[in-house]
Amino acid sequence: MKSMTGYGRGVQTIDGREFTVEIRSVNNRYLDCSVKLPRSLIFAEDAVKSRIKRSVTRGKVDVFITAGPGADEAVEVTLNRPVLEGYLRAMAEMAKDYQVKDDVSISTLARLPEVFLMDKPKQDEDQLLAAILQVEDQALAAYDAMRTAEGTAMEADLRGRMETILSLVAQVEAGSPQTAADYRTRLEEKMREVLENTAIDQARILQEAAIFADRVAVDEETVRLRSHLSQMEAMLSGGGAIGRKLDFLLQEMNRETNTIGSKCGDLRLTRIVVEIKAELEKIREQVQNIE
Repeated sequence: MKSMTGYGRGVQTIDGREFTVEIRSVNNRYLDCSVKLPRSLIFAEDAVKSRIKRSVTRGKVDVFITAGPGADEAVEVTLNRPVLEGYLRAMAEMAKDYQVKDDVSISTLARLPEVFLMDKPKQDEDQLLAAILQVEDQALAAYDAMRTAEGTAMEADLRGRMETILSLVAQVEAGSPQTAADYRTRLEEKMREVLENTAIDQARILQEAAIFADRVAVDEETVRLRSHLSQMEAMLSGGGAIGRKLDFLLQEMNRETNTIGSKCGDLRLTRIVVEIKAELEKIREQVQNIE
């Protein structure tokens, strides 16, 4: 199980050129990957994204790539003579035809568009891509290690809260029959008070108590709640990308807990249900960060 939040960095010098790849991510419902890299390396974007998609299934992932200059990347600058001569002719005509001062300098000419030609050595894109992916793998290893470590911590927290919920469910199960028995006692005392010396119809009391017991019975809900917790245990043990499944399972667990709460009129049981809901909410907050 891995967290959706993580950071990893890879730095390597390959063929005299330093490459840096940084990967960072935050929570997101789906996988959203963006790659920021120099324009000269734009050809590597799709391959970098494919590498991310093989390792990540969910989250907002940002990848930052930088590359230093290579040892053999000297840029040759030459004059664009036809353009420069065209500028000079036009300026000479301007000075002659409009009687303006001819104060042309090198700094003036150097600022004109396309006066210089820059010849960059052709890049070996296959070689560059191999280098970038090599450094990306290093960053991914660090990134996954961080996400796995955080996932392990979250798993331990979730298991602890699951144990707490199981304990609370056991208390609900133990208290539910007592609630029905207490109701029967209160009902009988009330009827004695109302009827005074008249004989009490025990059959009627048993019938009313049975109806009440059926209405407040939570055994079906607690069984389903235990089943959901068992499924969660299996998901945690299986690992992988389980965030969405856990989110759905929590919705079902909340539904069962709400039903139990609506059936429990006893104040003590109501307090236990509130504790279960509080634990489920804490689990839900954790699940939002699980891949």
